[in-house]
Amino acid sequence: MIGFLGIFLFFLILGIPISLALGTGGLIYLYLTGNGALVMALPQRMLAGVDQFVLLTIPLFLLAGSLMNLGGLSGRMIGFANALVGHFRGGLSLVTVLASTLFAGISGSAIAQASAIGSFMIPAMAKQGIPAAYGAALVAMSAVIDPLIPPSITMIIFGVLSGASIAQMFIAGVIPGILLALGLLGYAWLKAARNDYPRMPRVPWNERGKALVAAIPALMLPVIIVGGVKFGIFTVTESAAVAVGYAFLVGAMHRELSMAKLWQALYTTAIATSGLLFILAMASIVAFALTIEQVPTKFADTLLSISDNKLVVLLMINIMLLILGKFLEPISVMIVTMPILLKVADMIDMDLVQFGVMVTLNVVIGMVTPPVGVCLFVVCAISGQSLGAVSREVLPMFLICLALLALIALVPAVTLWLPHLMMPAP
Repeated sequence: MIGFLGIFLFFLILGIPISLALGTGGLIYLYLTGNGALVMALPQRMLAGVDQFVLLTIPLFLLAGSLMNLGGLSGRMIGFANALVGHFRGGLSLVTVLASTLFAGISGSAIAQASAIGSFMIPAMAKQGIPAAYGAALVAMSAVIDPLIPPSITMIIFGVLSGASIAQMFIAGVIPGILLALGLLGYAWLKAARNDYPRMPRVPWNERGKALVAAIPALMLPVIIVGGVKFGIFTVTESAAVAVGYAFLVGAMHRELSMAKLWQALYTTAIATSGLLFILAMASIVAFALTIEQVPTKFADTLLSISDNKLVVLLMINIMLLILGKFLEPISVMIVTMPILLKVADMIDMDLVQFGVMVTLNVVIGMVTPPVGVCLFVVCAISGQSLGAVSREVLPMFLICLALLALIALVPAVTLWLPHLMMPAP
């Protein structure tokens, strides 16, 4: 494991893309460990890594989110959030968190959310007198909510790699997502009160009703996905196709989805999907090499030799994931560590759905922590602020994420109560 990580980090320092660093690192590791004869099997392993029916959900959910965004739904959700909380102290900061929570139900991607919400809210907060660095940090941290609330691309990848129920994971992420949103709302309110940020004018009740009606089509998408899967109307994969059809119809009904926008949605979805699948294919080489060398078993045994206390093992796993998340994007972290994680989860007898939500939050936190926090770079580009300035504003909110992470790891009911309620075992 250390040999592979050394090779992998060396390639990253040279500036080689993560996907190629994964594949080439795994290939070299096989040669160095005397398994060069297995190289001929790698094309088959790469194909097997992406030849899974459930992976169809990735391009379909990405396309649905893109269609909803280009169809003007993100603007309507921001309007609805403003109608609800805009009149409180520092109203636009609260609107940012609430709009991000609502947007999480349609995008499935933290990067997409940070880009869509940030382009609206960061300039608006700056005009209202809220510091741009803080506004950018709030947008970036609010994007962490997205992978917790269905549909979630990160959870889909975990389900594919682990065999966990994606439907149950979708439901299990709802309560943690809401808790994170409440934590960020509380922090934004306290900071606004302490710094005397301005208020927005109170929206009349009739205007609030109109804003709700305008936002209902977007709010219904996660309800359709979860409800359809729960009642057996369609599978998770089929729900992604339903989401695309629904997003297209909503955009067409509002007459905001032109042919040019449709082409843009298809193009961006194809680019994003091809990148994800290429990483999955390359990472299959790594998983194959590590499995051949029995690294997962050796690593799990090493952890348990340090301590067989479940809390200590969980602490070590979380620290490892948080550190890796600072340098790699979430999908790469999960793929590289999944053989190890599954072995450890089995040894400490932890429910796979609960474990999956914990891993999902862990790796997504890395997207808002330097030096390679992708969401940080997105909001820095939008706001024009330096990475250092935004990172300083992120730190207090990072502690909120850590508190939620501890809650998920230590209290099974936070993630398992709702799935057991909605999808009881036969």
